[in-house]
Amino acid sequence: MEKIILTILLAGFGAQLIKLIILWFKHKNLAWHDLVVTGGMPSSHSAFVVSLATIIYLVEGTSTAFAISLVLAFIIVRDAFGVRRTVGEEGMLINKIMKKLSLHKETHFSMGHTPLQVVVGAILGFLAALGVFYWL
Repeated sequence: MEKIILTILLAGFGAQLIKLIILWFKHKNLAWHDLVVTGGMPSSHSAFVVSLATIIYLVEGTSTAFAISLVLAFIIVRDAFGVRRTVGEEGMLINKIMKKLSLHKETHFSMGHTPLQVVVGAILGFLAALGVFYWL
């Protein structure tokens, strides 16, 4: 059980740390909001769920828990670059329209991920699971 917990924490928070480092080099500063920012490279959502499915498979084999985690991973990964990405793009478009109409209220929206960001997050999650399983 401790390998499962360690893996998901390492993968998820590791991905978020990488995201913070990238933001720092890009903007040369960070805000508290950046700790929980959605979207960006790499996808911590993908890292979390791929690491979970991978470590459960490595620890338990093809169990019921593995099947459930695999389905969860497919749903979250698909949502990260599908629905959430589309909603984020629509949010940006709504803000542009409101600006053109001189409406001063800016809406909040969350950006999803590009397919590359999702793949990098998934690889990070997979590698975190392998690392914890074989080296700890």
